[in-house]
Amino acid sequence: MAEFGEDGCLPPLNLRYTAVPSDEAAGKTHCEVSVLNGDCGISENMVGSGSIVAPGNHTGESANTSVGLDGKSKYTQEQHYQDGSRQRKERKKTVSFSSMPTEKKISSASDCINAMVDGSELKKVRSNSRIYHRYFLLDADMQSLRWEPSKKESEKAKIDVKSIKEVRTGKNTDTFRTNGTYDQISEDCAFSIIFGENYESLDLVANTADVANIWVTGLRYLISYGKHTLNMIESVQNYMRSSWLGELFDEAGSNNSKHINICAAVQSVKKLNPGLKNLKIELKFKELQKAKDKAGSDVTKDEFIEVFHDLCTRPEIYFLFVQFSSNKEFLDTKDLMIFLEAEQGMAQVSEDTSLEVIQKYEPSKEGQLKGWLSLDGFTNYLMSPECHIFDPEQKTVCQDMKQPLSHYYINASHNTYLIEDQFRGPSDVTGYIRALKMGCRSVELDVWDGPDNACYLHWSHNDVTDNVINKYAFVASEFPLLLCLENHCSLKQQRVMFQHLKKILGDKIHIDPPKPEDCYLPSPSELKGKILLKGKKLSTNCTASEGEVTDEDEGAEMSQRISIESAEQQTIAPKNFQLSKDLSDLVTLCKSVEFKDFPTSFQNQKQWELCSFNEVFASRCASDLPGDFVNYNKKYLARVYPSPMRIDSSNMNPQDFWKCGCQIVAMNFQTPGLMMDLNIGWFRQNGNCGYVLRPAIMREHVSYFSANTKDSVPGVSPQLLHIKIISGQNFPKPKGSGAKGDVVDPYVYVEIHGIPADCAEQRTKTVNQNGDNPLFDESFEFQINLPELAMVRFVVLDDDYIGDEFIGQYTIPFECLQPGFRHVPLQSLTGEVLQHTLLFVHVAITNRRGGGKPHKRGLSVRKGKKSREYASMRALDDVFKTVLLPLREATDLRENMQNAIVSFKELCGLSAVANLKQCILALSPRLTGTDNSPLLLFNLAEQYPNLEPQGLLPEVLKKVVTTYDMVIQTSKTLLESFEGLYERILQTQKAAMEFHKNLHDLAVKEGLKGRKLHKAVESFTWNITVLKGQADLLKHAQSEVQENLRQIHYSALTCNLSKGVPAGGSSGSESRGRRSMDAIPEKATAEEELTDEDN
Repeated sequence: MAEFGEDGCLPPLNLRYTAVPSDEAAGKTHCEVSVLNGDCGISENMVGSGSIVAPGNHTGESANTSVGLDGKSKYTQEQHYQDGSRQRKERKKTVSFSSMPTEKKISSASDCINAMVDGSELKKVRSNSRIYHRYFLLDADMQSLRWEPSKKESEKAKIDVKSIKEVRTGKNTDTFRTNGTYDQISEDCAFSIIFGENYESLDLVANTADVANIWVTGLRYLISYGKHTLNMIESVQNYMRSSWLGELFDEAGSNNSKHINICAAVQSVKKLNPGLKNLKIELKFKELQKAKDKAGSDVTKDEFIEVFHDLCTRPEIYFLFVQFSSNKEFLDTKDLMIFLEAEQGMAQVSEDTSLEVIQKYEPSKEGQLKGWLSLDGFTNYLMSPECHIFDPEQKTVCQDMKQPLSHYYINASHNTYLIEDQFRGPSDVTGYIRALKMGCRSVELDVWDGPDNACYLHWSHNDVTDNVINKYAFVASEFPLLLCLENHCSLKQQRVMFQHLKKILGDKIHIDPPKPEDCYLPSPSELKGKILLKGKKLSTNCTASEGEVTDEDEGAEMSQRISIESAEQQTIAPKNFQLSKDLSDLVTLCKSVEFKDFPTSFQNQKQWELCSFNEVFASRCASDLPGDFVNYNKKYLARVYPSPMRIDSSNMNPQDFWKCGCQIVAMNFQTPGLMMDLNIGWFRQNGNCGYVLRPAIMREHVSYFSANTKDSVPGVSPQLLHIKIISGQNFPKPKGSGAKGDVVDPYVYVEIHGIPADCAEQRTKTVNQNGDNPLFDESFEFQINLPELAMVRFVVLDDDYIGDEFIGQYTIPFECLQPGFRHVPLQSLTGEVLQHTLLFVHVAITNRRGGGKPHKRGLSVRKGKKSREYASMRALDDVFKTVLLPLREATDLRENMQNAIVSFKELCGLSAVANLKQCILALSPRLTGTDNSPLLLFNLAEQYPNLEPQGLLPEVLKKVVTTYDMVIQTSKTLLESFEGLYERILQTQKAAMEFHKNLHDLAVKEGLKGRKLHKAVESFTWNITVLKGQADLLKHAQSEVQENLRQIHYSALTCNLSKGVPAGGSSGSESRGRRSMDAIPEKATAEEELTDEDN
């Protein structure tokens, strides 16, 4: 059968939507795109720290901020050792000199205004690729913005504040997009001033993100309040903060005293911000008193409030806060609703939701009464568990647990009894306790003959271990535990072992034999609370009390011993030994058998038989036969264990085998490092129950997947992960750098682990000598081709270290990321949470778009010199031909909708990361006239809300209407065409699958054999996989359109720009997914996905 390829009868059904440039294929990405509302920054001396906890609520964690040098860091990537450490190469160290200690602290709008009056050097960008360095400043009367030098007259080199329509962050104007230096301009440092009746743009780039934020914040306040800005912003924030801090101060004092001693003051601040060091707080009080020439050590209320303000205000959170506060010094319920839903992806948000957040996190009584969330309350919320980066849904079992056991990854331990390396390290029962508490579902028992007829495990009697396993087996998870027996006992002591197991584990041992009629293993749900013994088993026709079997595959390691000299696998004749029938009968669903080759296994292996693979042999299978390995693991359990050459108990990379579908990858839990971080991070999902459902493409009976793909995966839509590293809080010095002082020079690596096409890493600049509150403000973008198997790892390292550079890390599955502004709790090398040590990040996920033609797959799309063509199965080809036109139509519909949405986002001044709700919110000020009357209204009476003019419109708004109408029209066309196209694709898939059962016979009848037969079958699975994927993409696009329409409806109500709302209409949003809107998948043109037959 010809697959959908250039040289067969049919064009290739290869819908990989854009060509991946060669550097991306090699695992490199570009950090060009910032996240929405992510441009926060502040200078080094602007010390701010942490979470502010209301009186009586001491759950907050600390955080500090500062800034580093802007721009892309230049570094030589470091090499990973297998234990996760990095091998250093020479590279230039990048450090931060964005501000000096004498600069004034920025933590309010008035500070921003004063900084603007002093002025800043900014780059002025023009569309002709020219960039001019100019000095910009705000007039003292706050009426005009000027720049110099300029060829214009001084009165012309200015912009009146009254003429400014909006201030945009990022590179979101036509001038930026068409500038030849677009890729070299930092998204976080760019902003645009839109002014005049014709909506002209002044496009600027600051030297650092904090300078850009100062100007953006100050200008937005000026637009709202003009010359009254300073008067307006003096007070509310200070009053709300002073009120609750004053009450706290009074509680710390006695008898209405106006002073408290410095120790009490330090403890009060420490209680509010546990991450601060006592010495730092005390020094701050003394500095303040010295500046006032004050004698004595007592602290006044004003001094207490001032120190709190200096130490506990996080400027990067302040800059974020004012973006959503409608230029007020607090968030009302409406502001908070917009933030929660548009940025944090929260579903079903109402004013009641906002009030609940305010009541929970706002420390001032006035704020709680009036429904206002101050900066302190906002900081508390962002530091709370609600804003943890890990999706709370994944903290409980949330996956389908009724699939066959072979469809899950299983958390597995190797040499569980060891607590250090296997060469010199001791053994102890605590190894089992630790592993089982961590959610491990596969442990090893290495059993030997012992004295006094008591079998033992190197270090203790067997019954001790059995008791531990019995006690802890189901503490962390109720799903089945695999007990891997490495049996080295004589028959006599095997009977003793059997008695121990039956006596202690009893009914927990699964003894029901497999059902002959079943094709797959039972599910984890069916096996809850059961212990499955893995080991050798006598044949079913054995009637004696014992029989002969080969030695344990890993215990002897004879069948897969690796020769160091030749690096070839040497097969050594396995030893035989006697096995007790009683012990044999305890093994039911996990019978150990020797692996010969994939054809033999496909033909003879039973689903309850399990093969163990040495990691080197498994690596060879993954490299040479990746497709066969994936197909093998769809039905059978495969266990991979470390090479015997790892005498230091180092770990292999589990991703190397997970990508092939191997369920049980046994790890040395006692050895920390990168590999163990990946294992712990991966099994955090699904309630840490030890079972994770494998990607659908690895489970479906008919599907094509190659573990070594360096391109997009057929039938899977690639996604873009946008991550901004904003700041860090309370980084300790590396544990192993005892000779180093307490000051660190931190930088952050963001690593992606997954299939080869996804592996990548990016690093931030180094922030010099600041571990308390470093600010990075850097954005990265990664393409994720198989999201279900990808992981993200954040690593913080010290750039100026002695002995040890590792500060902390956190590893999380891609599917568990929460979008929005999130805090990442860092962990030590051994996995303990580092108290109050955090990264502050912004996360956004969109679907990939843009680019050229996709890479063609495999040999079948390469033309030889003689234009060789694989023979085809005509009947099957005729079926696949019927789907060509529907696929073209479907991809055209998706592309048209996507292009319309991208154009609308650009017109709204937002990046591709934005959703439609954010677009409407950004657009709303332009839709209101000078008298606050609406110029345009959304008619919500119809299913597809139209944008209707309320009078004469300027040209810029006419363009808005035209672009919006295109979004609605393309969305409407997709929805109306969806059902017919979707049904036609499914019908073709169903018709093709009718050939599957007799596919081999059909191919033979067509005269195909050998390689041609293999390729015909492979092409069939490829085409079926693509058809499934295209049906899913079309369904996803339908859901996206429906979500977009809901967002438009909700945003129009929120902004009071609606008409035709039915009676009883609500401003609350309907239920929606966690990620409010992904960009629509990009199109592969008809020529890219389905080339003509005569090609």
